[in-house]
Amino acid sequence: MNLENTNSRRHFFKKAGGLSLGVIGSATVAAGLPSKNKEETKPGKLFTREILDTRDRIERVKVATLGMQRYDWEQGVVAQAFLEMGEFDLAISLARGAILRQEKGRFSVLKGNGPISDCSSIGEVVLFAAKETGDPVFQKGADEMLEVIRTTSHKTTDGMIYHTQEPQKGIWSDFNYMLPPFLVAAGEYREAIKQIEGYRKYLYHENDKLYSHMWDDTRKQFARVDYWGVGNGWSAAGMTRVIKMLPGSMAEEKKKLILYVRDLLDGCLKYLRNDGLFHNVVNRPETFPEVNLSQMLAYSIFRGVKAGYLDSSYLKPAGVMRKAANDRVDKLGYVHDVCGLPNFDRSYFAPEGQAFYLLMETAAADLGDSKK
Repeated sequence: MNLENTNSRRHFFKKAGGLSLGVIGSATVAAGLPSKNKEETKPGKLFTREILDTRDRIERVKVATLGMQRYDWEQGVVAQAFLEMGEFDLAISLARGAILRQEKGRFSVLKGNGPISDCSSIGEVVLFAAKETGDPVFQKGADEMLEVIRTTSHKTTDGMIYHTQEPQKGIWSDFNYMLPPFLVAAGEYREAIKQIEGYRKYLYHENDKLYSHMWDDTRKQFARVDYWGVGNGWSAAGMTRVIKMLPGSMAEEKKKLILYVRDLLDGCLKYLRNDGLFHNVVNRPETFPEVNLSQMLAYSIFRGVKAGYLDSSYLKPAGVMRKAANDRVDKLGYVHDVCGLPNFDRSYFAPEGQAFYLLMETAAADLGDSKK
């Protein structure tokens, strides 16, 4: 994480209210907004007025997100959003929360001993907190989580760590976001690539350029062969983070992951609806439409274009997807129509949908700032 760039980003948000949606062909942010009066700035008054601009919308989403109950993977993705936003106090606070609920080496355990991969999802933020604060509790916690990863026997015969909690032997597309970025942040580059490659072998369909959701390794068959949209979004965003953190000495591995992300984007974008949404199972129009995959792909595109490995032509669909997400934020800061709680079988709300709105907007602002 580049602190200088992040501090600049925070300044950018405060001064400019985030990146205008018009930069990528969507709705523009109103200019010459009136200053807030004293009544509007009183505690508890944030939601009594209409949304003013992108900055105001982001603040509302942030407040709503913090109020939502979170499981291990949700704690991780929310913390990552705050880290990338430059909201270091909040990110470190969430990392400390994960440490407070660390059991048997695993972060953020609420009930029972959580899956290794989901518990690892906050790992990059914990490592950041260790470096930023110097408090040994964070490094100790990260080391204990890494020891679980290194020593677990809960994996396939070819070394793929199961995404599901013991004793279930499940391989899910969600995994690509949860564990590999922590491994890379911890310097375990080869293991991260190994896990990504292994999960691709089990779940990826070359012809369709999409991941199935679940493989049951006990029965040696798919538990859910569907191309779940959010599962593909987790994979795209996870590999995007890994690409960013891989060292220059791993140029070939990075090139391969870039190809994986590009192919996955192409596989998903074939199914983008005119309204900027995707169906929950992307190639099955009878399933409900939702917006979180749109946010996840837009985030991946903005990061890829800024880094120079995605062509700017991807910004057109990213703009459509971003506008769809912004249009679904209500006055209370909730992002409507994401694949939602509690069972992710309906269009509703979810902490991960909140987090990916923030990640998407941060990535958009970073891209806009770099073009100035």
